[in-house]
Amino acid sequence: MSVATSGSALQLRTHSGGLPSLRKSSIASQWNVISLNRGKPRAGRCFAVKQSTLLGKKVLRGSGVVVRSSLSAVPEKPLGLYDPSFDKESCGVGFIAELSGETSRKTITDALEMLVRMTHRGACGCETNTGDGAGILTAIPHEFYLEVTKDVGISLPSAGEYAVGMFFLPTSESRREESKNVFTKVAESLGHKVLGWRAVPTDNTGLGDSALQTEPMIEQVFISPSPISKADFEQQMYILRRISMVAVQAALNLQHGGSRDFYICSLSSRTGVYKGQLKPDQLEDYYYADLGNERFTSYMALVHSRFSTNTFPSWDRAQPLRILGHNGEINTLRGNVNWMKAREGLLQCKELGLSKSELKKLLPIVDATSSDSGAFDGVLEFLV
Repeated sequence: MSVATSGSALQLRTHSGGLPSLRKSSIASQWNVISLNRGKPRAGRCFAVKQSTLLGKKVLRGSGVVVRSSLSAVPEKPLGLYDPSFDKESCGVGFIAELSGETSRKTITDALEMLVRMTHRGACGCETNTGDGAGILTAIPHEFYLEVTKDVGISLPSAGEYAVGMFFLPTSESRREESKNVFTKVAESLGHKVLGWRAVPTDNTGLGDSALQTEPMIEQVFISPSPISKADFEQQMYILRRISMVAVQAALNLQHGGSRDFYICSLSSRTGVYKGQLKPDQLEDYYYADLGNERFTSYMALVHSRFSTNTFPSWDRAQPLRILGHNGEINTLRGNVNWMKAREGLLQCKELGLSKSELKKLLPIVDATSSDSGAFDGVLEFLV
C-alpha cells in the first residue's frame, strides 16, 4: 500500500505490479540568475547573482555579505528586501509500506518512482538541474550494511544491536577529522563504542552548480548501545546527537561565525535518511549508490520532494527529516517557536535518566536555522 500527498489531495492505492516509468521533461538552462519563482503560477521573482570564494566563504558581490553556511549559498540574515523569516514552504510527501513487515527491493524502487511522480510538488531554480531538495527515509537495511561494512573493516553485530548515523561533513579534511574526533569522544564518554566510519559513495555528475558549490562530504558512523545508560537505544541516540552537536559546534566555531558545514541527517538503530539538495530524478538515478544496490531493501519508505518557500534550499533542509516528512506551512510558526523556548526551563523527562543540568545540554529543542518543518521535527523528536 502506498500513500502520496500532493497539496491537500490524499491518494491511497494498493498495487500488486510495478509502477510504470514516468517520463521526465527537460528544460533549457539559464545562467547567472537565481529564481525565486518555484514552479507555481505567480509573479516571477528573479535576481542576478555572481559568486566568488574567499578563504572558503561564499561572497555575494556588490553586497559585501559573507554567507557563513557551507551547506547553502543564501544569506542567513536579512539582506536588502530579503528576510528569511518571511519565506514559506509547500512540498510533496509519499509513504509506502509492506503490511507484513517483510523487507523487499520493490519497496525502494516503488518509493523512488513515487517520488519522481511528485516532481511537480518540488521545485528547482533557474538551473534546472539544481533541486530544492529530495530524499528518502527507510528502515536500516541490515543485510546490505553487513556486507558493505566488511570492505572498510567494520564487523557489525546483529540487527537492532547497532545504530547508523548519516552525516554531512566539512569538505575541509582538517575540519572533517576534527568533527569526527569530537563526536567519537562524546560517544565514548556516554558509554558507546564507535564501530567505524564509512564513506557513502555518491555520483554528482548530474548536479547543478548551486548544489555542487555546497555539496558536503557524506559519511556513515556505526555505533553500539551504551551499557551505562538507563534509556532505550533510540533515546540514547537522541541524547548522543544533541550533546555531540553542541560539542562539534563549539569545536568548529559554528555559533560564532564559522561555516555551518556539519549536520547529522539521522542517527538511529531503526531508520536512516538519504537526502540532499537534489531533484527527485537525481535521487532515483542514484546520486547515492547505496539506493541502486539490489541488496538495499526495506519494509517501508518515506519520500519527500521539497518546494522551498519557507526557507531557501540547502542540503541540510532537504527532507525527510529524522522522524517525519512534512508538507505544508505552519502559520503560527513564530509563536510556536517562542512558546517552546519559554518552556525549556520547565522541561523534565525521567525516561531519559538525565539530571536537570544534563537535560540542559539537549537545548535548544528548536534549531533557529531550521525550516518550520525542521522545528516541528525537533519538537516531535523530543516528545517521542
